[in-house]
Amino acid sequence: MYLEIVSPEATLFSGEVTSVAVPGVNGEFEMLTNHAPIVSILKSGNVTINGDVTLEEEVEEKFTKQNGKTLLPINSGTIEMKDNKLIILAD
Repeated sequence: MYLEIVSPEATLFSGEVTSVAVPGVNGEFEMLTNHAPIVSILKSGNVTINGDVTLEEEVEEKFTKQNGKTLLPINSGTIEMKDNKLIILAD
């Protein structure tokens, strides 16, 4: 599936990934390819990305790598998943 992470400053990541777990307001949940369409609000926590993630040099310091996963800490945000494209608007 295609993931795009956008912050108020810049697009932090865009590319193909295997799965993404996010901190929803009612608990963490994960999306895989062919996930049903969803719109949700996010709370403070980590966006966890599984897959081959190549980061641009100017945003690398915002992410951490841990056990083969890429983590992005966020304060809040929203997501929209539709047609195998996940857009995360993150603060």
